[in-house]
Amino acid sequence: MAVADLMAIVDYISDDNPDAAQALKEDIEAKTSRLRENPRLYRIGRVEGTREMVVRSNYLVFYAEDARTVTILRVLHAAQQWPQA
Repeated sequence: MAVADLMAIVDYISDDNPDAAQALKEDIEAKTSRLRENPRLYRIGRVEGTREMVVRSNYLVFYAEDARTVTILRVLHAAQQWPQA
């Protein structure tokens, strides 16, 4: 789901500004790749068992972590709500 979220965001932005879309994608990928070293760097999520990373001012990455892995759950624009009923 998170990969589809990211690709939808990039596709939407690239309609108007392909360079900005690529820069956002790279920023999200860079920040999420660092979660392995420090998964508790970001705030506790609104959904139990998750954490939330703010990427720039309008994009959020929701993830879960345990002793061995970090799982990216969703990548959303701040105007979108998660979880959706």
